[in-house]
Amino acid sequence: MTGAEVLDVGRDGLFVLLKLSAPLMLVGLAVGLVIALFQALTQIQEMTLVFVPKIIAIFLTLLVMLPFMGQVLSSFMNRIAEQIIASG
Repeated sequence: MTGAEVLDVGRDGLFVLLKLSAPLMLVGLAVGLVIALFQALTQIQEMTLVFVPKIIAIFLTLLVMLPFMGQVLSSFMNRIAEQIIASG
């Protein structure tokens, strides 16, 4: 493999990472903001109040997004396998 091909594989890997993690991170951010707003409005400063809804929301998002994540990882693996076959 040439240096350019290695950089392409690395770049594709980073894009796959962003595609897979972005939905989970955005849901965690949105739930965190809603809970922070709720805490600010009600003046409830309970530290554990943030974690349980965030964990539940991220788990549900993971269940919903699992087929999409599998498809993205499968297509990335197929591209890598095609490059290995083409160069070997």
